[in-house]
Amino acid sequence: MINIHLLDGSTRSFEAPLSGLDVAESISKSLAKKAIAIKVNGALKDLDTIIEEDAKIEIVTPGSSEGLEVIRHDAAHVLAQAVKELFPEAQVTIGPVIENGFYYDFAKSTPFHAEDLQVIEKKMLEIINANQKIIRKVVSKKEAIEYFKSIGEFYKIELIEAIPDNEEVSIYWQGDFADLCRGPHAPSTGFIKAFKLMKISGSYWRGDSKNAALQRIYGTAWATTADLGNYLHMLEEAEKREHRKLGKEMDLFHFQEEAPGAVFWHPKGWKLFQTLVNYMRLKQDKAGYLEISTPEIMDKCLWEESGHWEKFGDNMFTAHAADEKVYAVRPMNCPGGIQVFKRGIVSYRGLPLRLSEFGKVHRYEPSGSLHGLMRVRAFTQDDAHIFCTEDQLQEESLKVCQLVFEIYRDFGFDAIKVKFSTRPEKRLGSDEIWDKSEAALLSSLQALGTEFALNLGEGAFYGPKLEFVLRDAIGRDWQLGTLQVDLNLPGRLGAYYTGQDGNRYHPVMLHRALFGSLERFIGILIEHYAGKLPLWLAPIKVAVITITSDVADYANEIATILADNGIEHIVDTKGETLNYKIKQYSSVKVPIILIVGRNEAKDRTASIRRIGSSDQQNMNLNEFITQVVAESRSPANIFKR
Repeated sequence: MINIHLLDGSTRSFEAPLSGLDVAESISKSLAKKAIAIKVNGALKDLDTIIEEDAKIEIVTPGSSEGLEVIRHDAAHVLAQAVKELFPEAQVTIGPVIENGFYYDFAKSTPFHAEDLQVIEKKMLEIINANQKIIRKVVSKKEAIEYFKSIGEFYKIELIEAIPDNEEVSIYWQGDFADLCRGPHAPSTGFIKAFKLMKISGSYWRGDSKNAALQRIYGTAWATTADLGNYLHMLEEAEKREHRKLGKEMDLFHFQEEAPGAVFWHPKGWKLFQTLVNYMRLKQDKAGYLEISTPEIMDKCLWEESGHWEKFGDNMFTAHAADEKVYAVRPMNCPGGIQVFKRGIVSYRGLPLRLSEFGKVHRYEPSGSLHGLMRVRAFTQDDAHIFCTEDQLQEESLKVCQLVFEIYRDFGFDAIKVKFSTRPEKRLGSDEIWDKSEAALLSSLQALGTEFALNLGEGAFYGPKLEFVLRDAIGRDWQLGTLQVDLNLPGRLGAYYTGQDGNRYHPVMLHRALFGSLERFIGILIEHYAGKLPLWLAPIKVAVITITSDVADYANEIATILADNGIEHIVDTKGETLNYKIKQYSSVKVPIILIVGRNEAKDRTASIRRIGSSDQQNMNLNEFITQVVAESRSPANIFKR
């Protein structure tokens, strides 16, 4: 008797081995028609997998995240099949699922062209509409090598040779096309309902520039045509909101080849940057943090002691000085924070000690991965390191989480997800320390009552962490802040406190960044708001423009009042037309355009036009000043119960 335990908690018993499809049919015919795969004891498998012993089974449908992954995997295979039918000389290499889609890399002597994508899509539709069965066959390594050698697919042979002898080798067939793959796949190609090929780019075999150059075709696939349409619309919106384009239009920053991955901030961009720093500084002051600053360049030996050199050495910038010492430009701030903690004997009575730092860090990122403010080599972290006892760990973690949620909501982000990342394969410290760290962080999450996703194996090399993920205005998720528990680094760098019993103990260290990278956070804010920043964030809040030249004195008087109230502004009394001025300041996303003419000067009023609206409101000048001062106040300055 085989007992099948279902997701709803029920159990079904069967006398003989059965397939995943059989299980689905036993539940309902409609479910069996929709089923695309199964999960057996948590592992994703083909629907025709035979179940021979008691197991926990989940039926996977296209609308689930696992079902979508299968669809995209199928689409990658169909892409490879279509390319082989259209361009027989092309060799197929690898074609994984990626976020929102898939790609496949091909070795082809002549380049693909943009117009080829439409032809390939048409061939893919033929394969999908034919509803070709997808069949898995397990073969020996020798058989697999002989088969792919017979059809001239030499990249596949290299992949097969790398498979350990104790692992099975599987080949998936659809029609006359076969591909090396672990699976799983849908029962047939007809399960692909909505897809689109997106672009062509270059790549290298196994991602190494020393290897053969390949051509990559990217695609996206979704469970329904509506989902595909929504995604394509989101891409259109994202293009309009592209922070590099808006950053140029708003005159915030630029990049240039002489400093790849480093930002040249213009006055308005730097004003925005400092607004964020000042906001965070106020929040941290209220939360009991003490701000420090540590060197950007330190002796290599410190990074060896901390373990960063072994883990990140290849991504660190170094300098060889005249004294023959090797110095490293810091890739992170934590070793410097520990040096501050160590200066003087710390008693348990002085804990927790919360040290914050707006620390500039440098990491070597491959040039091909650099992307405006979102991926840089030099960036500033709103870092903090909290030194506490094990008894204080849960409370301090709770306080950080509460601060995170409060801060993100101040910036208009209400959809916040939390990921709990556990120990990676390569890590510092004993399993006992990791057990203690993970248990403490998990207890904090449970006490907070926040839902979270488990991110197995994705912790920092010195401790488990929480990752805070925000959803922006067009539905994209951004991983920003982190909270990391560290019971390893203080011991490695000789940090101690004196306990109540007079003995010395290593403190627990919490690594905490809320914006993460200020540069990246600014990029996200620009795209989230499409450049139309809230008044308190906008580097220029008001543009005072004149209709006629004879009211210039009144316009300058308003500018003086704005300046006296700390409101960043610009005054324009030049002779251009009113429409020209409105268009000019709207294009650079000034939130408020204040229009003054003879009537306004006579009545001491102003016509107010807000960004995104064609309506104008006439207001008494004093009322306007009161309103704009209130709206310009940072949320960190507003008392909250």
